[in-house]
Parts: sequence; structure tokens; C-alpha cells
Amino acid sequence: MSLTPSSMVPLGSTAPSFNLLNTIDNEVVNLDNLKSGTATVIMFICNHCPFVKHLNSEIVNLSNEYMEKGINFIAISSNDVEYYPQDGPGEMKKMAIELGYKFPYLYDETQQVAKDYGAECTPDFFIYNEKLELVYRGQFDDSRPGKGIPNGTDIRNALDNIISKKPIDPDQKPSVGCNIKWKI
Repeated sequence: MSLTPSSMVPLGSTAPSFNLLNTIDNEVVNLDNLKSGTATVIMFICNHCPFVKHLNSEIVNLSNEYMEKGINFIAISSNDVEYYPQDGPGEMKKMAIELGYKFPYLYDETQQVAKDYGAECTPDFFIYNEKLELVYRGQFDDSRPGKGIPNGTDIRNALDNIISKKPIDPDQKPSVGCNIKWKI
């Protein structure tokens, strides 16, 4: 496990479009079909990363809460499945069902979407407003495996500000986690 921070893509950047396989229902979906008129959270996660495992239950709780408020969530796994087969589509579907994901869990086979978004680690979080402009990128909260209980403080603050039409603090902390497992 290599501790890798997010790249902190510039705020205001536009969300890159994509067409990816939703491993839960085996349908190809795109950003235009999945985005919300309020905000869209795009999470780069995977099955095997201990940082993602640490947050998974709270990601589900937080997404369930905020989906009821009109915010959509999209999870994407971009890891090289030749070397990390536990991050492949079949295993992704199993985990999504087991954890009760109500959001799509997309497979980025070519890794192009991760590159387009500037994702560097798992987990890596990006929040886009209704115009698909980046308003938050960085950590879920200050907790880490073996240090603290996840509560999603940083993401919650950003989402609450979006809902209440308040500005989001641009001083954001990078996420840290396992590096995306790039193909060689």
C-alpha cells in the first residue's frame, strides 16, 4: 500500500464526460444520465483498499442521506484488474450488493476516466455543482484506518453548503489512500 494524496484538481474545472459499465446492473451509463440538478459526488474507490474499507459504511450512510436531498453519487473503480482481480467488475458487483450501494459502481477498464478527472488515490472525492463545475475535491474526513471513526465531516460540510446555497470553503484537504493501480 502506497500512501498517495489527491492531486487537488483546480476548483471550477468541468466534470469530464464518460461512458462506463455499471457493474451492478451491467448497463453502460454516462455522466449526463447520472448527474443531479443539485450536485454530483464522484468517488474513485475500489474493493481492496484499506482506506476505502475504513469509510465504506459511512459512504453508504452519507450517500443514502444526501440522495434524499437531491444529490447523486457515482463510484468508479479504475484499478488494473490483471494485478488486482478483487477490483474487477464481478467482485465490484458483489461488494456493492453486500454493502447496499444505492449509487452506481462503475468500472473504468481503460483508466482514462481516472486520468481525465485527475484521480490519484482511493478514495478520491470530487463534488460538482448543478453546472458540473468542481466545487470540492479532497478528503472524506480526518479519520484514517486505525485512527478515528469516519463521519464524513468534510464532504457533509460541502454538501450542506451546496444545499443551503452558501459558498464552499476553498481551503480543502487532499484525500489520502492507496494509489490507483495503473496499468504498466
